[in-house]
Amino acid sequence: MCCAVSLVTSHHPPYFFRAVDSPTHLLVPPLSSSLLEKLGRTLPIKGRHRKTVIVHATSNVRRNPNIAKLQAGYLFPEINRIKMKHLEENPDAKIISLGIGDTTEPIPQPITKAMAAAAENLGTLDGYARYGGYGAEQGQTLLREKLAERFYADVNIQASDIFVSDGSKCDISRLQMMFGSNRRVAVQDPSYPAYVDSSVMIGNTEMYDHASKQYGKIVYLACSSENDFFPNLSLAKDAELIFFCSPNNPTGAAATRDQLIELVRHAKETGSIIIYDAAYAIYISNPNCPKTIFEIPGADECCIETCSFSKYAGFTGLRLGWTVVPDKLKFADGSLVKNDWNRLMCTSFNGASNIAQAGGMACLSDEGMNAMSELVSFYKENAAILKNTFEEMGYTVYGGTDAPYIWVSFDGRDSWEIFTEVLTKCDIVVTPGSGFGPAGDGFIRCSAFGHRENIIEAAHRLKESFSRS
Repeated sequence: MCCAVSLVTSHHPPYFFRAVDSPTHLLVPPLSSSLLEKLGRTLPIKGRHRKTVIVHATSNVRRNPNIAKLQAGYLFPEINRIKMKHLEENPDAKIISLGIGDTTEPIPQPITKAMAAAAENLGTLDGYARYGGYGAEQGQTLLREKLAERFYADVNIQASDIFVSDGSKCDISRLQMMFGSNRRVAVQDPSYPAYVDSSVMIGNTEMYDHASKQYGKIVYLACSSENDFFPNLSLAKDAELIFFCSPNNPTGAAATRDQLIELVRHAKETGSIIIYDAAYAIYISNPNCPKTIFEIPGADECCIETCSFSKYAGFTGLRLGWTVVPDKLKFADGSLVKNDWNRLMCTSFNGASNIAQAGGMACLSDEGMNAMSELVSFYKENAAILKNTFEEMGYTVYGGTDAPYIWVSFDGRDSWEIFTEVLTKCDIVVTPGSGFGPAGDGFIRCSAFGHRENIIEAAHRLKESFSRS
């Protein structure tokens, strides 16, 4: 049996041989050009001839083997790459994006005015002395207090439990850093791809299995209409960390109070920690679906919650979020998780932008809260248009009520094929469901973030090309 071998060389000696099926490197002396030419054909090793590939390197530093496990690129840049290729081939195409969940409407003026004033203050000696320079890594005290007042007033969360950051996605990777490698991880399937990808990069998984489309060691908790989008938690009985998002991205399903009670009960019984992503909580209108995990008794002993202004106020590019680490949450040795989180933040983060935090304070004013509510209502109206469109076209649709995402079933078809067909026929970008996990295959996700005229035009194009009724 022949095995490929790569010869890794640099612009200067030494050179390396690496067997593809082994991480072992063999250091060899500098090779002549004539020998390199021969090696380009065959290389005898232990009595066998192996095909070789010659690769030029500039260092002796091995690549991180965990990052090497990742499959292709991160989902959304990959979608954007395909979109740009489509535009190159079809320069007159008027693309409408229902793909990446990026906000499109302007940040409300009460919020932008506050940030403009903060920027102006930094241009004066007195203003810079008061607002400039390094801030507290945990966030400005007034902002932490206001977050506690607005979102956690009725639960047992204090301002000191809240850590302001540059967004939930960044904090998810920092949480992985805090917990470290070789953890047993469970994720909803489908779910936001950053949970899985960051678990791979930190060293919590084995290799990717192409047959199952899963990474080894991760527990994939299937969530579908058959189980009301709430998983069988017994599968996660050995998990140390459980990633859970409500409302779920991509399905748009918001967990009910009873479901979250079951989730917290499971964590307390197994000793696991839930990393609860509440990035879309402001879209929940169902009173039976909690907007924070800390509405559930006992959650402060087993949960971390992360949230963001990205989809609340259009801060996707501005970057401002927060993570709640309760004082009661402890490691197995009795030490406070919050202390380790604080230590990590102080080491790896210099605090959120002063201007962004000024915007956060404005978001939490009465005027700002009303403006965010109007913005969210606008996107929810978009979601209703898209949901009604697909239902009228004869498709089974989920989400779109308590979340800005529409989850559309194409009856088991390959979701990347659907993505390509929608792009080719309609010049519309959607997100293939399998990009969120193997349980997402057969679905597409449509984002409600868009200008109203684009949402209406997208509905028209979809009806023309994909109507079943």
